[in-house]
Amino acid sequence: MGGKGQLLKNIATAYPVGMGTSYNKYVEPFIGGGAVLFDILSKYNLRDVYISDINRELIGTYIAIRDSVDKLIPLLLQIQDEYLPGDNDDRKFYYYNKRDRYNELKIDGTVSLECVALFIFLNRTCFNGLYRINAKGLYNVPMGSYKTPLICDYENLQNVSRILQNVTIVCGDYRKSYDFIDEQTFVYFDPPYRPLTETAKFTSYTENLFDDEAQRDLAEYVDRVSGKGAKVVLSNSDPKNIDIGDTFFDNLYSKHKIDRVLATRMINRNSDSRGGISELLITN
Repeated sequence: MGGKGQLLKNIATAYPVGMGTSYNKYVEPFIGGGAVLFDILSKYNLRDVYISDINRELIGTYIAIRDSVDKLIPLLLQIQDEYLPGDNDDRKFYYYNKRDRYNELKIDGTVSLECVALFIFLNRTCFNGLYRINAKGLYNVPMGSYKTPLICDYENLQNVSRILQNVTIVCGDYRKSYDFIDEQTFVYFDPPYRPLTETAKFTSYTENLFDDEAQRDLAEYVDRVSGKGAKVVLSNSDPKNIDIGDTFFDNLYSKHKIDRVLATRMINRNSDSRGGISELLITN
C-alpha cells in the first residue's frame, strides 16, 4: 500500500545531477516498500546508504532479509506449501490463525524470523497489501482473495539480500538520520500522507498518527537538512484534489519547488473511486 512504483519515473527526474558522484550518499527515513531505494541501488554505486522507519516489524524484516535470508526462505516455503493447497475455508482458517500468532509476537516485541515470515505472508495474502493496526497495536487487515499469491519469491529475496549488504537499517524516527546527512547526500521523504477526506483517516500504519502538526515538524526538518547542503525530494498528497482552496502544503513548502504529478489511487473498496489524482513532489 502506498508504494512508489508507479511514480518512479517522476521521482527519478528529481534525482540530483551528480547522483552517484557528487551525491554519493542516500537517505530514506520512511522506507516503507523501498521502491525508490531499490531503483537507486540498481542504478548507482553509492558510498553510504541509510534507511529507517518506525514500524519495528518492517525494519526487522529488512534486517532479516539482509542478514538471514537463507534461514527465512525455508520458513516462507513451508507457509506457502501449507496455505496454497487449501480451499477458501481452509485458507481463511489458516490466515486468521497466522494473523493471531503474528499479533502475539508483535505485542511481545519479538521480531524473530517467525515474525518476519508471518509479516511477509500477511502482506502477500491480506486485502490490498494493507498494513493497518488498531488502537491496541494489533494488525487487523482481513484476508484477500488472491488465487495463487507468491508468498516466497526466493530469487527476489536473495537479490534484495545482496543489494542490502552495505545499507544501514535503523528502527526509529526520521530525525535520527540527521547526523548521517551532509552536503553529499540525497534524501527522499515519503511520510504518511495527509488524509484527503475524513474517511481516509481510518488507516493507521503505526500507533502514532501523523497529523498536521507532525507534517509541520517534518517541513522544519526538511529545511534543516537543506541547510546542510543535502538535496531533498518529498512526496505527499495534494489537498487540492478535494478542496482547490486548501493551500496547506503550498504554504508549508513555499520556499521549495512544488510539482503536481498524476498518480492512481489503488486503495478503495469502491473500484469506481480508484483513479487518477494528483500527488505532490516537492524538491529543494
